[in-house]
Amino acid sequence: MFPRARGPLSTALILLACLLAPVGALAAWATYELGDRARYEAVTAPLAADPDVREALADAVATGIMREVRVRPPLREPVRDFTHDAARSFTRTEAFRTAWLTANRAAHDAVLRAVRAKSAGGSGHGARPVTFDLAPVGERVKRQLARDHVPFAHRIPVAHTEVTVLSAEELVQLRKGYRMLEVAAFWFPVGALVLATVGILIATRRRRAVCATGLGTALGGALLGVAVALGRHLTLADLPPDVSPAAAGAVYDALTGTLRTVTWGLLALGATVAAAAWLIGLRGRRPPAPPTPPPAPADPPTQVPAGRS
Repeated sequence: MFPRARGPLSTALILLACLLAPVGALAAWATYELGDRARYEAVTAPLAADPDVREALADAVATGIMREVRVRPPLREPVRDFTHDAARSFTRTEAFRTAWLTANRAAHDAVLRAVRAKSAGGSGHGARPVTFDLAPVGERVKRQLARDHVPFAHRIPVAHTEVTVLSAEELVQLRKGYRMLEVAAFWFPVGALVLATVGILIATRRRRAVCATGLGTALGGALLGVAVALGRHLTLADLPPDVSPAAAGAVYDALTGTLRTVTWGLLALGATVAAAAWLIGLRGRRPPAPPTPPPAPADPPTQVPAGRS
């Protein structure tokens, strides 16, 4: 390889590697965490104890029940408050955590089936939104109201109160990129590692190449963090009016927890590598110590001429 071409080629390979690293992390998160049922359940299970999520679900259940109950206007508000309190009380029980896990599992399976339908050759037209049903929670609240001897509680019809997980438009967009995500989840991180290694090996000044790779990795981590924060802002800014922003923010933060960890990991790894390469360079540029002068020759001993005392 021509010496003049090694520098630009090394720079290009390292730059491409630093760009692939955060994109690969994002694809791996979507494929191996959100796409895996066990990991998804481990992430969403603690949300059953989140106060904002419990309040939002209690409000949704109470609203769904009140839509099916005919109450005179003077009594409607007290009945709604009582129903909301009952729903809120239920969200603190073990039965609610079980219902929450079941509903999330069903929603996760529905999302994967809907997304993979396109990958299997299905049509993108006529996509339906992915929802999960709060009817099991409403049924349990109804039973609790009956146990509390609320008049006519056993006659309350429990409607299917659906909460939208993915709209039809979002589902169509996600279907288009799902197969690409699966491919990128494996090859982008591997490609980033290979490109960075080759870029360092062919560099004319490898220490500088290592330092640049570290700085680029840290910059990629920072860009990933910005993308996560921007995604949160856009998600909360485009919520339907009946969705709680606090609950949606709690769900978003739980789902993107691994991404934030990867962000800090890339920042720390890149900064450490760059700092180590810089310090090694400083040690290599220290001026050599001046040579030690040779010791002065010792004076010869004085000899006394023979015959003198």
